[in-house]
Amino acid sequence: MTAMMLKIAGVWLITILAGLPLFVSMGLAALAFLLLAGMPVTVLPQKMAGSINSFPIIAAPLFILMGNILAAAQLTDKIVAFASAVIGWVRGGYAHASILTSMIFAGMVGSAVADAAGAGAIEVRAMRKAGYRPETAASITAAAATIGPIIPPSLPMVIYGVTADVSIGKLFLAGVIPGLLMGLALMVMVSLVARREGMARKAFVGFRMVGKTFLQGFFALMTPVVILGGIFGGFFTPTEAAAFACLYALFLGFVVYRTLTWQHIGPILQETAETTGLVLVLVMAAGALGWCISISSLPQTLTPMILDTIKDPLVFLLMANLLMLLIGCFMEALAAMLILIPILVPAAISFGINPVQFGVIMVLNLILGTIHPPIGVVLFVVTRIADVSFETMSRAILPWLIPLIVVLLAITVWPPLTLWLPSLYF
Repeated sequence: MTAMMLKIAGVWLITILAGLPLFVSMGLAALAFLLLAGMPVTVLPQKMAGSINSFPIIAAPLFILMGNILAAAQLTDKIVAFASAVIGWVRGGYAHASILTSMIFAGMVGSAVADAAGAGAIEVRAMRKAGYRPETAASITAAAATIGPIIPPSLPMVIYGVTADVSIGKLFLAGVIPGLLMGLALMVMVSLVARREGMARKAFVGFRMVGKTFLQGFFALMTPVVILGGIFGGFFTPTEAAAFACLYALFLGFVVYRTLTWQHIGPILQETAETTGLVLVLVMAAGALGWCISISSLPQTLTPMILDTIKDPLVFLLMANLLMLLIGCFMEALAAMLILIPILVPAAISFGINPVQFGVIMVLNLILGTIHPPIGVVLFVVTRIADVSFETMSRAILPWLIPLIVVLLAITVWPPLTLWLPSLYF
């Protein structure tokens, strides 16, 4: 059966090289497995439907909907104004404000692409106006956007929790400290670059302006508090929190700030349906292929091989990091996660590694691929915003990967960074 899976992997690779969409290639690989194994092909649609027959998976389209509502309601401007008032006065203040904005925005949308596209245009424009080089402004924005999927709520965390059967609440809490560390590490990097490039200081706007911008954006800034407070206060589950967050976003747009109109609803729903369709079809195809991998005993074969080859859990984590960083450079994060979970998570558990810690490590590894060439979907977004070439961005982003990789190594070698908060609450 394992030999057959190697043939299926060959089929899958050929379909990818032929230029077929990833979900099509995974579906065809699963179909080829059923045909070669002599199983009825009717199993394929059953397994695809079964992979999304899960209550927690409903959180994914709901969080996507919430992000689209918040973007349409133009709440980003108020968050950027508050962040600039708080920290914009230090050297490199606009860059620091960009990072702080991404940390706040992360608690609202949970997506690197949404962060870069939503707050990115305002942040890059402000930095360029202050005299920052376009590629520097775009690199800071792209690097800060990776915080989005780490600080809860997080769409990749939901997908990992559903696929690996891990508590989404624990995953959300596990991402808080790493997300804050990512922001602090990037701010340290900004401080070093600001001194080297002679970035000017901006005068402190005063505590009155800080208070004014806070009050103007109060309800928007409370979005993460409402979501996380509801989850960990026991008022609702992560899935119910996503539904409540959508209602809260609509309330802000229609009642509080009055920036939404009924004309916005159609495009919001259309964009949500398109994004949700892409996510769920990947989950369905990966679910079917994952079932094929499972019954082929490939994980059961690979896990003992890994255990025999690698004796130390830390060595396994470092090797897994290298593998996931490499794959993240060539494959979309959610798709790579769905493929790697059935293989790496059982091995991690066999080494005694907590699947919650491993989940945060996996998400961070694969999200770094979004700001790294050649795929780098976040890079493509910020290149359009900053009007710089992709080649220039590919070089400019490299130094900003260093502080993020330092945080990745820290959560790899010291489990309390991810497990302390979940153990404290649960």
